[in-house]
Amino acid sequence: MSHALPAQPSPAKPPEPAAPSRASGTAMSQRLMRIAKGEYVPAVVHPALAAESNILEIRNLNLWYGVKHALNNVSMGVPRGKVTALIGPSGCGKSTLLRCINRMNDLIDTVRIQGDMRLGEDSIYAPGVDVIELRKRMGMVFQKPNPFPMSIFENVIYPLRIDGQRNRAVLSEVCEQSLRSAALWEEVKDRLQESALSLSGGQQQRLCIARALAGEPEVLLLDEPCSALDPIATNKIEDLIGELRGEYSIVIVTHNMQQAARISDFTALFYLGQLLEYGTTADMFTRPQLAETQDYVTGRFG
Repeated sequence: MSHALPAQPSPAKPPEPAAPSRASGTAMSQRLMRIAKGEYVPAVVHPALAAESNILEIRNLNLWYGVKHALNNVSMGVPRGKVTALIGPSGCGKSTLLRCINRMNDLIDTVRIQGDMRLGEDSIYAPGVDVIELRKRMGMVFQKPNPFPMSIFENVIYPLRIDGQRNRAVLSEVCEQSLRSAALWEEVKDRLQESALSLSGGQQQRLCIARALAGEPEVLLLDEPCSALDPIATNKIEDLIGELRGEYSIVIVTHNMQQAARISDFTALFYLGQLLEYGTTADMFTRPQLAETQDYVTGRFG
């Protein structure tokens, strides 16, 4: 794959909507039709975002799978210590964007990327970036739980093992701390040497979160972490996200509008690879500036 930095920096100020009131149904149709034709339409970014300290800055990011333009000029900040939800119809680029953050798309031969993404002061696409080190700064949890076929203990401390840590006291301390952070310690503290595969689906997903936390990441990336879970397990994951807020900066992809409304501080709506609207979750669900957003969060399209 190839990378190229943007020819020019992103605008200092996000584009403002054409009018303070929501667009009419006709304007909404025109906006979505323009995007469907591949035309770039500037996103509506709420002023509240300007007051946030961002841990991550995405600047004019474009991604192609072969000839398919999967992300079109996406620019957005991810606030530090907050939960940011990415929503939108299937195939709109949410998971693609999430995988760009820790450069998992590097593994796909047909991918080409232009633009930049900065974690703190560091460009993640700069020449010479150590991708393995970069991924240690990001904890990734996938749609389906993916525990390794080893003990619960070894699953959690795996990030330390690959760093060469052999001190048993350190490993034990990190294991307990990570399992406590993932709200799993009390359920498994007497089963640490049992196979992780013996856990329930919800426990496996919390184990994967504990494994991600053991690496002390700056950002936690969650790709529909509850989609394969029952309602009880989903509630536990949502409660856990709430507990981790503040200590970690969390980006979550979700198709569940109620979930986004419950757990996130900020919500970004995507459509066909473009950012449509981005603001506080309260505003996005109760006072969106675009009719498209209103229609999506109320189930009228998507």
